Amino acid sequence: MPEKDTIKSTVSGLPDKPGIYQFIDASGTILYVGKARSLRKRVGSYFTKNQSGKTQVMLSRAADLRHMVVDNESDALLLENSLIKKHQPRYNILLKDDKTYPWICIKNEHFPRVFLTRRLISDGSSYHGPYTSVPAVRTLLELIRQLFQIRTCSLPLNNRSIADGKFKVCLEYHLGNCKAPCIGLINEEEYNHQIDKIKQIIKGDVGAVTGHLEGLMKRYASELKFEEAQKIKEKLDLIARYRSKSLIVNTSVRNVDVFGCSHDESSMFITYMKIVSGAVVQTYSIELKIRLEEEKESVLSTAVTEIRQRVSSDSPEIIVPYMPDIMIDGVKYSIPQRGDRHKLLELATRNAAFFRLERQKKAAERSKENRTGRNLEKMMRDLHMPVLPTHIECFDNSNIQGESAVAACVVFRNGRPSNREYRHFNIRTVTGPDDFASMEEVIYRRYKRMLDEERTLPQLVVIDGGKGQLSSAVKSLDALGLRGRLTVIGIAKKLEEIYFPGDSVPLYLDKNSITLKIIQHLRNEAHRFGINFHRGKRSSKMNSSLLDEIPGIGEKTKELLLKKFGSVKKVAAVPAEELESVVGKKKAAIITAAFQNHNTIPRNDYNS
Repeated sequence: MPEKDTIKSTVSGLPDKPGIYQFIDASGTILYVGKARSLRKRVGSYFTKNQSGKTQVMLSRAADLRHMVVDNESDALLLENSLIKKHQPRYNILLKDDKTYPWICIKNEHFPRVFLTRRLISDGSSYHGPYTSVPAVRTLLELIRQLFQIRTCSLPLNNRSIADGKFKVCLEYHLGNCKAPCIGLINEEEYNHQIDKIKQIIKGDVGAVTGHLEGLMKRYASELKFEEAQKIKEKLDLIARYRSKSLIVNTSVRNVDVFGCSHDESSMFITYMKIVSGAVVQTYSIELKIRLEEEKESVLSTAVTEIRQRVSSDSPEIIVPYMPDIMIDGVKYSIPQRGDRHKLLELATRNAAFFRLERQKKAAERSKENRTGRNLEKMMRDLHMPVLPTHIECFDNSNIQGESAVAACVVFRNGRPSNREYRHFNIRTVTGPDDFASMEEVIYRRYKRMLDEERTLPQLVVIDGGKGQLSSAVKSLDALGLRGRLTVIGIAKKLEEIYFPGDSVPLYLDKNSITLKIIQHLRNEAHRFGINFHRGKRSSKMNSSLLDEIPGIGEKTKELLLKKFGSVKKVAAVPAEELESVVGKKKAAIITAAFQNHNTIPRNDYNS
């Protein structure tokens, strides 16, 4: 590798100073940006240590090495973060988070509005966040509006338009929710003073606002302005209720950033907590996808820099589980072993672990969805379908010598059973054991109803049976004008042959084919569902018909017998004397004679 040898030969010429380095490929694209306390030692380590496979691939593609010396390690950290954001090199850590996290925006305008947004626009507005909970943001905004009555309208206010009287007050003013800057009832200086207080609350510094309000309340009280003092007291109660919902630790923990970490094979998951005046005022979690084999200390330093920039943190203290390789100047780093700070670190670490499990669960669900999509695509190709079979229905008949004939329809959505959509059918128009006519009736009834109700038709219909049952189903589809609007196939049980309408030559699918497995699952599920219904219907019919057919035995007598003996089988088995004690001599004789003539004891152990 001549390029690699060329880069290696330049290592000795690198300065023993902090800075950043860049590996560049032959086309001039930046492959990787790194930071270092000593450029010579860090870059030299790539050629003296055994590197991972990905690192070796990156080095093999590198054609050039560039570097930049900075004054200190902190500047190297900030510059690395800036270059990664700008160029997004292929082999650098990939920051994965939800780009739609909510922020609180203080709009850059006269009489600024304060509102929730998911879009960050570079218009000079002030953005605070991101927040992981929309309800928490709404609670905070509700507190702000109750305390300060700021405007919510989007009128283009300025001093001239207000002086010219271009606007009128709205309902919000009459409800006491706005101080009507649109007609000059509050000047811009006073309004902006409120915005400054709002910024303090958003940053978690509720104490400063509380102190200001308490002083104001005492002043009003001393001036005998008790109504105004009561309004201020109500605002202080609002703040107290808001703080009661926050997690409170020792108030001596004044202004601290806490970072908890959790790892898996390819990612680091980090939870950030902002502590102000002893309260957790903000939390934020991100995933860092590690593309090269990097030390966890290096990854943590990148994460700390990135998150603090995102949330505009200026906390003078950072609590971490281990020391990052490069630290920010002027900031105290600590790894607490006990006390309130240690509890905060444990809380952040637990939340990072929960965040990791949540991400892994979502990744597994996406993988399952992708696998389902691939399976349905394979099924579409195997069965020569024009669309994906996301909705499949399968039909099966069940009867014994034409008795208690029923049918079952099972529904699969995205390759999985949709049990709530399963349907039973009692065969109405067919006499005797005629599977073909039964299938024709059921298909007609099912899709006639779906057409009448304007419901979406399935893309695939599976008939449990060979050419005969399939032809009967096609007759009904033709009668409804559905031929060509959906795919219909039949599956013969012995050799798992797949039949298509009008084609006497079956399709044989590989026994390990996912298409065949889904069709078999459909067929087996329809068979199970139909058999269970058929058994219940037969059992109900047999258990009721023998007593129902005996002349002179009414519903009350039947109910009395079943209540006493429990079943028709036991009624038939008891001696006549015992029957007499329940229904009398005359009815007992009728029942006994009826059972003797039938010479039948109900049985429930036959196979379907």
